[in-house]
Amino acid sequence: MTSWCELAYDSFQSIFLRERFVEDRVAVFIDGSNLYHGLRANFSRYDLKFADFIRKLCGSRRLFRAYYYNVLQDPGQRPDAYREQQEFLNNLRETPYLEARLGSTKLAQGIPVEKGIDVMLVTDLLHFAWNDLYDVAVLVSGDSDFAYALQAVKNMGKYVEVAYFETNVSRDLLDVVDNKHLLDQNFLKELWTRKRPPRRKGRRTSVVASGGGGT
Repeated sequence: MTSWCELAYDSFQSIFLRERFVEDRVAVFIDGSNLYHGLRANFSRYDLKFADFIRKLCGSRRLFRAYYYNVLQDPGQRPDAYREQQEFLNNLRETPYLEARLGSTKLAQGIPVEKGIDVMLVTDLLHFAWNDLYDVAVLVSGDSDFAYALQAVKNMGKYVEVAYFETNVSRDLLDVVDNKHLLDQNFLKELWTRKRPPRRKGRRTSVVASGGGGT
């Protein structure tokens, strides 16, 4: 039979955890290329309301800041893609409390390859945790390369979560995190800027949004 002491303790613990959850500071780290390719592969669209997307990941918790990582187009190599990307980034920068971190691309046998994106994301993830700027890190990516960094953040006493597409996620990543957000139709249904998917504009647009590199 449960004693009144046990009931009182359970009630106190429930209230404490609920209050801690609301007060948690959340930092969101968005792998821009991974997000773009996931949206395009699963929904054939990428017209995401970033402010609402970030708000849904946070829930009732406090947002510290969101960071978006992708590569910057080379205006000399792809001037049209560069101009379109600048328009996309200008709209992105209007999202409250979001910063865009942009790396560069290098041509490898004529193919643009991302340079420095993962390093920037991991550096921020660890630096902000070490300086106690957040309580919970939400990573928007399915890339296994981030699993060890998330484990390091957990070892600092932080909580880690991942937002991912079912078709593109590493088991190693899922095994590390404390909580998961599956980016499916139900999660995203109220987060599109248009009622219907926009018509694709071909190769050039995909380069702009994805950054032109790999996943």
